[in-house]
Amino acid sequence: MNEWINRALKLSPIDFKSVEGPLHELDSHLTLRSYVIGYTLSVADLCVWGAIRGNKVAYAAVKKGSMLNVSRWFRFIDETNPWLAAAVQSLNTHAQERKLAKSKEGASYDIALPNTEKGVVTRFPPEPSDVTYLRERGYLHIGHAKAALLNDYFAHEMYKGTLICRFDDTNPSKEKEEFQDAIVEDLALMGIKPDKTTYTSDYFTELHQYCITALKEGKAYADDTEQLVMRDERMNGIASKRRDASAEENLARFEEMRKGNEEGVRWCIRAKMSVDNPNKAMRDPVIYRCNPLPHHRTGEKWKIYPTYDFACPIVDSLEGITHALRTIEYRDRNPQYEWMLDALGLRKVYIWDFSRMNFIRTLLSKRKLTKFVDSKVVWGWDDPRFPTIRGIRRRGMTIEALREFILKQGPSRNIVNLDWTLFWATNKKYIDPVAPRHTAVIKENVVTATVKGARIAPYTEDKPKHGKNPDLGTKKVAYCPSILIDQADAQGFTQDEEITLMNWGNAIVRSITHSLNPLHLSRVTGLELELHLQGDVKKTKQKITWLATEGQELIPVELVDFDYLITKDKIEEDDNVDDFLNPKTEFRTEAFADGNVVDLQKNDIIQFERKGYFRVDQAYQHGKPAVMFSIPTGKANAGR
Repeated sequence: MNEWINRALKLSPIDFKSVEGPLHELDSHLTLRSYVIGYTLSVADLCVWGAIRGNKVAYAAVKKGSMLNVSRWFRFIDETNPWLAAAVQSLNTHAQERKLAKSKEGASYDIALPNTEKGVVTRFPPEPSDVTYLRERGYLHIGHAKAALLNDYFAHEMYKGTLICRFDDTNPSKEKEEFQDAIVEDLALMGIKPDKTTYTSDYFTELHQYCITALKEGKAYADDTEQLVMRDERMNGIASKRRDASAEENLARFEEMRKGNEEGVRWCIRAKMSVDNPNKAMRDPVIYRCNPLPHHRTGEKWKIYPTYDFACPIVDSLEGITHALRTIEYRDRNPQYEWMLDALGLRKVYIWDFSRMNFIRTLLSKRKLTKFVDSKVVWGWDDPRFPTIRGIRRRGMTIEALREFILKQGPSRNIVNLDWTLFWATNKKYIDPVAPRHTAVIKENVVTATVKGARIAPYTEDKPKHGKNPDLGTKKVAYCPSILIDQADAQGFTQDEEITLMNWGNAIVRSITHSLNPLHLSRVTGLELELHLQGDVKKTKQKITWLATEGQELIPVELVDFDYLITKDKIEEDDNVDDFLNPKTEFRTEAFADGNVVDLQKNDIIQFERKGYFRVDQAYQHGKPAVMFSIPTGKANAGR
């Protein structure tokens, strides 16, 4: 019985190659048999029948009737046990309900990756165009985040496999060790912990040997065509004059390259794929270059270095990568990737393409982002207006929200322009239950109000930091007859209106004093309130925040808000970015905050009641105000 339960499990993979063998074994076993075991229906029949019925690939194969014994047995079990059909219907209904619920939660990860039963090994980083970006700057942006998190999800959460972080250090002209540390830090910011870290330079010896093999077998050749001419020939499908050189000539040129001498630097090695393939990525790409500069890891041992397109598939195969997950922009390179493995007789690696994440009013181009940094449009690569991981974390994005939002997009191939409001709405869900509540009053035109009925001597009371989360503890709220109120609130008051002072109670507006300056007739300069603590807070229209002028040290704070860097939702290729630069994207407001703010540390996230959520970018120091960055909440007018 146990044997057949185990055999039933072998019928669960949803690719035909995996179930073909077990189906043929079952077909042979059922010769002259009506039941799997014995002469009556047993658990073995139900397990095997259920495994086939629940697998669309195995079920389709049985329905075709090519395996006569399995088809006969399957129909016999089905027809003699009508209750099975009802059970299947019930299960299907339940599955549909679960599928509907899952669709509401986010994207589906059921993409039928093959051969997962043998183990899953993925890797990051990333695609060809990103390698230069990462090498030069070392900061991951939101586009890289999806690739990193999907590789991490499939390796660690879905299949309990292995994630390798590999640094493509194949160009000594641009290598900088510090970029590697930045990538590791950015991955950690997203909660990603690779099982292993490797370097393409670890495989220089193997890659060198594979290039020699390709040259010997006539699958590659040495070329000294000038770069511009080579580019033109590839574009127009013209064969290089060196394409048909002998293996001996090519090997001799490769040796000159290896020495890094004057003759060697003139040459490169190209894969002999095609001259005029419609897919231009297949038109004899360069796979090795000569560069005499020392390498930061291997020193002066090598003067020749493989290109990413040559090294990536080979190292993927050597490292045991089972599934290469990459963005759909590089689909044209997939045949090239597969050609390399076929030509060198290496183990195949399955490729899955997924769409890259794009956001409205956001640039992910390395060149354009670099220009923003160099021209001082932003402070640096961790600017809170930037789409880098460091930038959005500095703005106030939590790791949990970042992971949830990206993973909800899933491995879909649909290309969409996402709205940042959805991104920040996800974040609000995580910070709202745990952000301590504080009070701030805008300094400009602040209004001092006298409160009749208040105790003369200042005093404090302990109040919860969060009305719905007692685990956050308490804060001190100060009370006295003189309080500060926002000008915007004061302007909305009317004579004898009853209002609510939050964390205190109701009060009645007895008098309102306005500015005598004819240019500022609407400015309120003073208020007189009378406490009415027995009043019903549910019946007041205005519920305002305030600060006592005595009984606490008012902490100066600077509230900083931001807007999008560009004004157009999507920048087209022929657009001049400078034409769509937002002239003002940073807004600073001075304010007073309650005395509890003195204890806040950098990176703390709080809510100033009725003003929004803020991340502490700079903690308060005597003489220097605390600097708080406004965290968007997903409202339509919330800028990036």
